[in-house]
Amino acid sequence: MTSLEKRLTEFRDANSLRSKGQLAVMLHITRLAAENGLPIDPETLRTDREGQVKGLGKGRVQNILKGHGITRVLAEEGGRTSRGSLGNASDYAIFLNALHTEKMDDLAAIEKWWIARVQDYFSSKPFTLKFDPSKSLRSIVSDLLAQAVKRQKDNPGTTYAGTVLQHLVGAKLDLILPKNKRVAHHGANVADCPTSRAGDFVLDDVAIHVTTAPSEALIRKCKDNIDAGIRPIIVTITESRSGAEFNAKRFELEGRIDIIEAEQFIATNILEWGEFTEKSHRSEITRLITRYNAIVQEYETDPSLLIEL
Repeated sequence: MTSLEKRLTEFRDANSLRSKGQLAVMLHITRLAAENGLPIDPETLRTDREGQVKGLGKGRVQNILKGHGITRVLAEEGGRTSRGSLGNASDYAIFLNALHTEKMDDLAAIEKWWIARVQDYFSSKPFTLKFDPSKSLRSIVSDLLAQAVKRQKDNPGTTYAGTVLQHLVGAKLDLILPKNKRVAHHGANVADCPTSRAGDFVLDDVAIHVTTAPSEALIRKCKDNIDAGIRPIIVTITESRSGAEFNAKRFELEGRIDIIEAEQFIATNILEWGEFTEKSHRSEITRLITRYNAIVQEYETDPSLLIEL
C-alpha cells in the first residue's frame, strides 16, 4: 500500500465512507478538483439554497463511472439527497487540500482508488431474490442467476454465477433427500480432481456436474463417469444447454448424459413442494434460500454470495 493509498484508507475509515451516496460524493469532488484545480474552497460546494452539493447528480456520477468501464448505477440520486453529503463533501475538500499542500494530490490515482471502492461496493452487496407472484417460478430463478452472471461480467476473473448455481443445486438436493442420504458440500473453487470426486455432487451411482459453461473437459469427465459405471448429469443455465448437447454429440455421448436446465431443475421442485399451489410458493422459496445461505456461510468466505429475500 502506497502512502497515498494509506491516507485515503484512513480518511475513508475515519469518516465511515462506504455507502453508495458517500462514494458518489467522493467521485464528484475528486473530479471537480481535477477539473478546477486545488485547493478547493469548501463553501463553493453548496447549492444556492445550501441544501445539496453543487453539481452532484446521477448523470454526473454515471459519467465518471462510464469512463472507467462501469455501467451499473451507483445511486439513483447520485448521492444528492444523502444525509450528510454536504458535510462529507466539505471534509473531503479539506482533506484534498491537505494532500495538495503535501504534494500528494495525484488526482488520477485518487479517482482510481475511489473507483476500486465502488467496485468493492458492487461486489459486496448480497444478491436479491424478488418474489413476484405474477412471474413464473422458472423466471424468478432465472432472474436470480442473471444477477450472478452480470456481477461476474462486471468483475472479470470471478466465478459468481457458477458458485451461486452450485449452492442452489446443493440446497435443493438437501431439501429433497432424506437425512441419511445428504450430499457432501464443497467450496465452489474446490476442483473435483484433487478430492477424487466424480462430480460436484455424488449420489450412489449418479454424478451431478453443476456449471454455467459446460466445456469439453467436463464432457470428458462425464465419459470417465460412464466408463466407471456412474451416470452423469449436467445441470447448467438455459443459454449453455445447447453447447453441452453439441459437445456430448461430438464425443459420441449423445443420449448418455442427462443435460438439464438449472432454472427448470430448481423451479420444478418448488412447485412440487408447494403442491402446485401459488400461496405455498413463497414459503418454499424461502426454505430453499435459507438452506442456500447456510451452505454459503459454512463453505464460502465471500458474504456477497448470500441471497436476500
